[in-house]
Amino acid sequence: MKEIKFSLVYRDMWQSSGKYVPRKDQLAKIAPIIIEMGCFARVETNGGASEQVNLLYGENPNDAVRTFTKPFNDAGIQTHMLDRGLNGLRMNPVPADVRELMYKVKKAQGVDITRIFCGLNDVANIIPSIHYAKAAGMIAQATLCITYSDIHTVEYYVNMAEELIAAGADEICLKDMAGIGRPEMLGKIVKRIKTAHPQIIIQYHGHSGPGFSVASMLEVAKAGVDYLDVAMEPLSWGMVHPDVITIQAMLKDAGFKVPEINMNAYMEARRLTQSFIDDFLGYFIDERNKYMSSLLVGCGLPGGMMGSLMADLKGMHVAINSYLKEHSKKELSTDELLVMLFDEVKYIWPKLGNPPLVTPFSQYVKNIALMNVMFLVKGQHRWGMIDKNSWDMILGKAGKLPGKLDNEILELAKKNKLEFFEGNPQDNYPNDLPRFIEEMKENGWERGLDDEELFEFAMHEKQYREFRSGEAKKRFELELEKAIIEKCNCHNFEIPDIRVLKYPNAEPVVSSVSGRILWEVDFNEHSQEPVHGKHVKENDTLCTIQTKYGLELVSSFCNGRIVGIEKKQGALVTKGQVLAYVEKD
Repeated sequence: MKEIKFSLVYRDMWQSSGKYVPRKDQLAKIAPIIIEMGCFARVETNGGASEQVNLLYGENPNDAVRTFTKPFNDAGIQTHMLDRGLNGLRMNPVPADVRELMYKVKKAQGVDITRIFCGLNDVANIIPSIHYAKAAGMIAQATLCITYSDIHTVEYYVNMAEELIAAGADEICLKDMAGIGRPEMLGKIVKRIKTAHPQIIIQYHGHSGPGFSVASMLEVAKAGVDYLDVAMEPLSWGMVHPDVITIQAMLKDAGFKVPEINMNAYMEARRLTQSFIDDFLGYFIDERNKYMSSLLVGCGLPGGMMGSLMADLKGMHVAINSYLKEHSKKELSTDELLVMLFDEVKYIWPKLGNPPLVTPFSQYVKNIALMNVMFLVKGQHRWGMIDKNSWDMILGKAGKLPGKLDNEILELAKKNKLEFFEGNPQDNYPNDLPRFIEEMKENGWERGLDDEELFEFAMHEKQYREFRSGEAKKRFELELEKAIIEKCNCHNFEIPDIRVLKYPNAEPVVSSVSGRILWEVDFNEHSQEPVHGKHVKENDTLCTIQTKYGLELVSSFCNGRIVGIEKKQGALVTKGQVLAYVEKD
């Protein structure tokens, strides 16, 4: 009788639902109840963007990680984290010395396993992390980012697993981030790996968004998988993961050996998690992420980004219909525009080299598709606006793309005099720890137990500075107050007055026209306003206002930093309204 073990992805439950994660005190409350449930051999405690999120609301992530991992360490339950390989715990590449330090710190903090992935499935970005993790005493779980295309075949993934195992990977994870992996295909991948390497532990992680995940879990279980990632109410299903109760019952009926669930503890963990939602986390959970959608099957976008996608689409919808109305053309419904966007993603994805649609590359593809739709509706050509991060992906600066770029894209790069990069992306980011060590010494900042404060500063420089200054906590308190009022449908909250008090040295940027605001087409997973905190020069374009007659650029009046955003992406603004606040250098 084959035994299947469960891992509770408590971190991902929150980050697939909304913006923030529980506080340290909340994690301390839930950990013993998770242990009491008796059905989890592993728990995902940290990683991904969760530690950046701690900083964003003014909490030390190192304290949070140690607090959450200790009860599981004491109970003999393995803890695991998510890491982005070349990008570490952030969205952009990390110097090698900072990457190496991460594993030493996380092992010391009580994290047993690191799940290493590259958003492009480039093994060259994963292999150094395997070596760093093993040297630090961690279990190196190398990851296959699952998607569905002519490129991403069973053979493709089996060959990738072979390379990772040859490089020293202790375990393999099938990370089905959009949940679009077809069950039969996933079963074949697991079977092939297990047949060749029966000693290698395999874990499956599948989001429930498009509806395949339950069938996928049964198929991979039959093929020999060892661990399944599961969730629990009130955050299971939707765009998150299947619930442990359903998966346990299904596998038990199929003849597998599975652990029993202490249902009294389950209900208490459910109650506590709901209390965290009611406390403050629910104000940042997008309601759309509570529902599954078969529309994701075709486009392959991960469900966790549906909230930001819909916010972007809302802004485009009004602008596009304004144009259509002005030109006496039939206006589009939101559903029609959404289908257009999904079709566009499906069309351009192979042209862009089939990057797996996982953070951050899913956002880059979505951004390009969104702008293409706008141009096409207006009778213009595709590819009229591609942001820098997307170009970096196309040019190979983040790693090797799985597929070939279309000639149309190659010609576009040539036209723009852009050069392709064929070297090791890590070479573009030299070691940087000495700079942070020197600055901490000058500021009188302690490097922390096991150098954990040094690591946090080097990994999340901007957010760490704002955490130390107290600015992050103040901003979060304001954001929470605003979110509460918006949830209650109250509209008499004068944010500008509060912002002026908060940033006494800042000056407002005022809209010169009426229309709909579009901030730069870029991606930041924790903000709908990607420009927040950005340094600008005098006359730099801050944003664009879509008017009935075209696009109006709004420029900076000085050299400085954007410290406050008044209008979200796609919001309607009137002439004279404050759009943002800029602090002069």
